[in-house]
Amino acid sequence: MSNKRRSEFVQVPATVHETLKSSKRHIIIISGMNDMESIIMSKNYHYIAKSRLKLPNFTNNCNDTTGVKTDVKHNDDDNANALIHRCLEDVFAGLDVSVEDASSLFAVPDASLAALADAANQITRDFNGDSVDVEQLANIKKNACSEDCTFCAQSALFDTGIDTYSLPPANEIIDAARRAKNEGADSYCLVAAWRGPSKKDFEDVCEIILGINEKVGITIECSLGFLTPDQASRLKKLKVRRYNHNLETARSKFSEICTTHTYQDRLDTLMIARDAGLELCTGGIIGLGETHMQRLELVLELACIRPEEVTINILMPVPGTPLELQPKLPASEIIRVFAVLRFLLPTSIIKISAGREQMLDDDGKSLLLGGANGIITGGYLTTPGNESKQDKILIKDIGLQA
Repeated sequence: MSNKRRSEFVQVPATVHETLKSSKRHIIIISGMNDMESIIMSKNYHYIAKSRLKLPNFTNNCNDTTGVKTDVKHNDDDNANALIHRCLEDVFAGLDVSVEDASSLFAVPDASLAALADAANQITRDFNGDSVDVEQLANIKKNACSEDCTFCAQSALFDTGIDTYSLPPANEIIDAARRAKNEGADSYCLVAAWRGPSKKDFEDVCEIILGINEKVGITIECSLGFLTPDQASRLKKLKVRRYNHNLETARSKFSEICTTHTYQDRLDTLMIARDAGLELCTGGIIGLGETHMQRLELVLELACIRPEEVTINILMPVPGTPLELQPKLPASEIIRVFAVLRFLLPTSIIKISAGREQMLDDDGKSLLLGGANGIITGGYLTTPGNESKQDKILIKDIGLQA
């Protein structure tokens, strides 16, 4: 295994520069290279983020696993545990885990899941300590979204019976942010159900952010849909720390769950936010009917983006949506996602989001000891969740700190 250290930015060679100039994509995966090269474009510069991660050449055919190791018969318990130990030592040595090893970790037998989760917990504690990042959400514009995401209770295309409202008065959101801070939240995320903010809505959101900064003093994050570069720069100037825009699912699955925008639209928005200097929060929803390999695909894509925060939701089927009868995802698959993400992103916040209380037997305790180090508390966009006091007790019960 190479001794190349964690990713670094280098200037793009002239030949690649010409390729970039002719491309409209912010992230280009060049197949056939030995190393994954995530090519990031911005207005004034071109960089290659080089790492040891080698991306598989995924296609829209979910059965295509080119570049991913699928022959896992070697993964008996002894070999799986040896693999886990070797990858753990690599992470502690400051090395990236290769896609081949990541795919093998993702395929360990169920009998080795406890060892995988324990190793992920060791990485979490070593790189991040015992603190759990606690976040509260504000659904500042609810329902009637123009997009057709099949999982979403807030799409205008589905009759889900939830209430609808536009932006409430600023003082209501400021008061809610103050309550979140008093209840121990580390951050407060403003979320709006629209494709992207109109000029007026964006100005109203900026006024809300100003008010929270002046009167509350809590870390602000935003999830406002698609952004322009000017809007992203404005959020940065207003001291918004992090921008959330989820990939939702694997690239090869995306067209099945949304037709009103593309996967690339979402990647472009993340690059706009990063170019503006905002930290990134991105992730997705597992349990949408994706395959095991598509969950791995999503995990690898997230690793290439290297966000400061990953947020993983577990589908809660909503009556009235096309996925209302979707079967529950097995716990073993959920454990794999969080654990392997931690191997690939040792320093990121990995957050258990919607579905934690409803779809897990222990409200997320095992995941917080298996790679995760963040939760959302106080409820979600359209569904209730644990109160912050309850989650503080949960965190303390497993020996961690909020």
